[in-house]
Amino acid sequence: MKNKLTPFIVNAVLCAIIAVTCVVGFADGNAVQVSGEHDQPYYSAKETACGVSLMFNVYQNTSNVYKILDILNEFDVSATFFLGGCWADDNVDCVREIAKNGHEIGSHGYFHKDHSAMTYRQNYDEILPSIKLLNAILGSDISLFAPPSGAFNENTLSACSMLGVKAIMWSRDTIDWRDSDTKLICERATQNIVNGEFILMHPMDVTVAALPDIISYISSSGLSFVTVSKNLGE
Repeated sequence: MKNKLTPFIVNAVLCAIIAVTCVVGFADGNAVQVSGEHDQPYYSAKETACGVSLMFNVYQNTSNVYKILDILNEFDVSATFFLGGCWADDNVDCVREIAKNGHEIGSHGYFHKDHSAMTYRQNYDEILPSIKLLNAILGSDISLFAPPSGAFNENTLSACSMLGVKAIMWSRDTIDWRDSDTKLICERATQNIVNGEFILMHPMDVTVAALPDIISYISSSGLSFVTVSKNLGE
């Protein structure tokens, strides 16, 4: 029998993680606050680009996540999903389905907080539980973090460095969480598209409707689809 963590066990693991983080995270938070000793966030992969990266930030709309997976499978396209910890904790099967279909998974924090307004320790203690949870669900290490709303500061980047994850932004924002015009979402994702771009989306109804056209247009432009890590040369 495969050793799979049930949602109940995942919750227990998370509680233990948070308890340890409250102690260990505090010590690390006070010990490592050196300005400038961190990587800058990645907005694209143009220097080492081998394709275009579709990115989906997820905190809601699980049914649409499954629809997006179906579309990606239909077109044989790989993507990167940044998952909120509180969503992942409630949707363990969906998290595993994303990974099972060959897509990359990164952290999107745990409670969708404003990281730009947080201290180093607050950043560290918000990101760490999401990484630990996803590692526990997937049985593999998370290496990417996308700050909610793209909000970050020097403390965020220092925490990412300490945790061994790259901070990922985007070169194109479809703003699909706000606008419901399928044509507009498609244009934002594809107009003058070039190799190495990171295209930000969310599991919204309009995104599900626009995604086939987005993929078809980019493919017809002679560009391939790769995960963020592969685009960064990893």
